[in-house]
Amino acid sequence: MNQLSLSKWLKVIILCAGLIGIAIYCIVFPVYGKDIANMYPEFSQAYWPWLIFIWITAVPCYCVLFFSWRIACSIGNDHSFSMENVNNLKRISYLAASDSLILFAGNIIFLFLNMNHPSVLLASLIIVFTGIAIAVTSAILSHFVANAVAMKEENDLTI
Repeated sequence: MNQLSLSKWLKVIILCAGLIGIAIYCIVFPVYGKDIANMYPEFSQAYWPWLIFIWITAVPCYCVLFFSWRIACSIGNDHSFSMENVNNLKRISYLAASDSLILFAGNIIFLFLNMNHPSVLLASLIIVFTGIAIAVTSAILSHFVANAVAMKEENDLTI
């Protein structure tokens, strides 16, 4: 698979992830939240705070998709090993870690405000762990791409 076709596939995957995210954040979460509010009236006052909180957690996710798109474009332009990609991977790492921290802190705050159930907090730990795994993986990839950039620059200087 050449870099141009790899870039196109990455862009298709990124677009699909963005569209699925829009469907989940704009349709699934509001409908499911209304169902929970109707089934458990004691949590009905928490519908809008939770929905706004979930929408806030979507912002870093879409920033990650933006930086992933930039990486896919640079791969298509045959600049796979560049400092721009190193910086984009670092940004993805920071965004994933911050989104995980926001999700965890928000769950704890909602638990203390009696707007959350402990089982929801425990279930959200899976999502937090996944975000941390993405952050660590992006940081490692950033390190490897930085090493590849250094080796590429060294090879470019030799005759």
